[in-house]
Amino acid sequence: MLDTLLWWFTSPLDYAFMRRALAACITLSLTAPVIGVLLILRGLSLMGEALSHAILPGVAVSFLLAGFSLPLMMLGGLAAGLATVAVAGSISTISGLREDAAMASLFLVAMAAGVMVMSLSGSPLDLGHVLFGSILAVDTPTLLLVGVASSVVLATVAVAFRALVVECLDPTFLTLQGRHAGWFHALFMALVVASLVIGFQTLGTLMAAGLMLLPAAVARYWSQRLEGMIAIAVGVALAASVVGLLASYHLGLPSGPSIILLAGAGYLVSLLAAPRGILGRRLARPRHRAAT
Repeated sequence: MLDTLLWWFTSPLDYAFMRRALAACITLSLTAPVIGVLLILRGLSLMGEALSHAILPGVAVSFLLAGFSLPLMMLGGLAAGLATVAVAGSISTISGLREDAAMASLFLVAMAAGVMVMSLSGSPLDLGHVLFGSILAVDTPTLLLVGVASSVVLATVAVAFRALVVECLDPTFLTLQGRHAGWFHALFMALVVASLVIGFQTLGTLMAAGLMLLPAAVARYWSQRLEGMIAIAVGVALAASVVGLLASYHLGLPSGPSIILLAGAGYLVSLLAAPRGILGRRLARPRHRAAT
């Protein structure tokens, strides 16, 4: 039994493409869930999903102009995502509409524009690659690019972590401390866009937000402390990525959906059985009444 389990985990690593895919999964799992936890604390979880679609026009235009050049496609996606954030913020300021509501309208337009541009290239296969990703196709330059970009995002979060958390919970207090809360909000949204752009090569623009939001949602049910939430979210993302990738190899399943479905299964289990889930709260009520 132990030998079989060991073979199940180690045999795929005989292939270089599986080692690169596993390294990419681990890299993304250390970055995206941290951003996801901060998104959920801000009540902007749907913003991450909207932005994952909003980067599509930039990726599409870069592909149309320069072909399949991952650095240029990532820069194009970053530019499109930041432009969408800026426009949504301007609409919110001028009209009083909530920023997430403005984003919901913009991402539909952005996604339609991106699909239209990709269609003009005449290759539906390339459109599928951009929409759904291909983690098994990650080569060494792509892995290095993902690693460097993820390191920059994590380093920025680490340096500005305290201010980002305070701006999330009480932006007025941050302003009273002599720091402009709006700048840190803009920085955080830029980090969200950057994290999604990093993940589009492996999971595609349609599922890049999955590894960001699902582990963070799981962590919300198991911990009330920020440090605990981040640790749990990263752990869930790592488990879903590694097991999903290996399961896809052994069972012949697509890698990206396997990873996201495992993370989704973790969310369903947490929703039911976690201390802050449905069953956990129901079991806690009788004890609370007995104590009172």
